[in-house]
Amino acid sequence: MPSFSDSSKAKLATCNPELQMKVNYVIQYFDCTIVCGYRNKEAQDKAFKNGFSKVKFPNSKHNRHPSNAVDVCPYPIEWENVERMRYFIGFVKGIAKMLLKYGQTDYELITGIDWDNDTILKDQRFNDFPHFELII
Repeated sequence: MPSFSDSSKAKLATCNPELQMKVNYVIQYFDCTIVCGYRNKEAQDKAFKNGFSKVKFPNSKHNRHPSNAVDVCPYPIEWENVERMRYFIGFVKGIAKMLLKYGQTDYELITGIDWDNDTILKDQRFNDFPHFELII
């Protein structure tokens, strides 16, 4: 069974407990790694400057403590394998919906490939494949 590295566990620990629960459920079935949880001002400004975020500090859900956003990728990470990333995103969304339906969680997830949460992916102007955030 897949499990998180110590580094992934530390990053996930900076996130909202509900996000932690969802992602800990996912790792039981799909090997993945935590890229980022909480981002301080320096990290957020760097993400913005490098084009990995469209917002400056403190406007990202990553900037709250605990973080209401987490960046998670299937492991091993293959940034150019868009099909695998989309498959993983669908898997995570399915798990999140199931946990919500059965009362295990309180909040739905938005993904970085469907910011308006309408399930239409072609209307997005910015794709952030590893990004998941709670709708709070």
